[in-house]
Amino acid sequence: MVAQIIILIIVVVLVLALLVASVKVVKQYERGVVLRFGRLHVTKEPGLRFIIPLVDMMHRVSYRIVTMPIQSQGIITRDNVSVGVSAVAYYRIVDPVKSVLAIEDVGAAIDQIAQTTLRKVIGQHTLDETLAETETLNLNIREILDHNTLDWGVEVTLVELKDILLPDSMKRAMARQAEAEREKRAKIINAEGEALAAAALGDASDVMMAHPVALQLRNLQSLVEIGVDKNTVVVFPAPLMSTIAELGGFLAREAAAGAVPPDGASVVPLTPHVLPEAV
Repeated sequence: MVAQIIILIIVVVLVLALLVASVKVVKQYERGVVLRFGRLHVTKEPGLRFIIPLVDMMHRVSYRIVTMPIQSQGIITRDNVSVGVSAVAYYRIVDPVKSVLAIEDVGAAIDQIAQTTLRKVIGQHTLDETLAETETLNLNIREILDHNTLDWGVEVTLVELKDILLPDSMKRAMARQAEAEREKRAKIINAEGEALAAAALGDASDVMMAHPVALQLRNLQSLVEIGVDKNTVVVFPAPLMSTIAELGGFLAREAAAGAVPPDGASVVPLTPHVLPEAV
């Protein structure tokens, strides 16, 4: 009697264990791939699902997007510059059956192929292209990964370059290049300003030549601006060339007036006066 009770208890325990093992819960973001005796049987949708214990084996596959950092890679660019590039990739499983049957470990496989693809793509571009055309590089890497992972039931949704590490010597060279570029632009802007100022001064000089009073008004305005500071001594540049010309004209007129005698007047020559010699 006791033996029968023990056997009954063992049977009940086994039945309960098998019942518990047969009940599976598939979450909303998951799909369950069921293999019966090692062969693909069915794909379970989210909810409460039942399988046959010891006969069926269910693999849960997540449909959520996975964030996978790509560790920094030492890469030599096309112009022979050594850089360290790190990135991040986002992927998700779109075919649960392929992700279970076609490859053993999806995450590890994508990590390795992402590293090799990153080195390959960056190595085909120069340093300037790598720094300036990150959007193009991201798109190229994503397309290559998408093509390789399509047979695994995986879709790569996004790849972004996260960090680009440059040697210190290259950083200094780029800083000198940027400084020289800014100096060049400053000199060009300064030259353009000088050209515009010269053109404006030429126009102003034409106006002043046509209206001489305008130059005097400008001189008076300059004096007013200088007088604001209440200076006791004011050194003001006069129009030297015009002053010399006016002075020359005045002297010429005076000389001409002295050389012509008035009507009816006689010119008496002057004789030199000789002093007696000293004894």
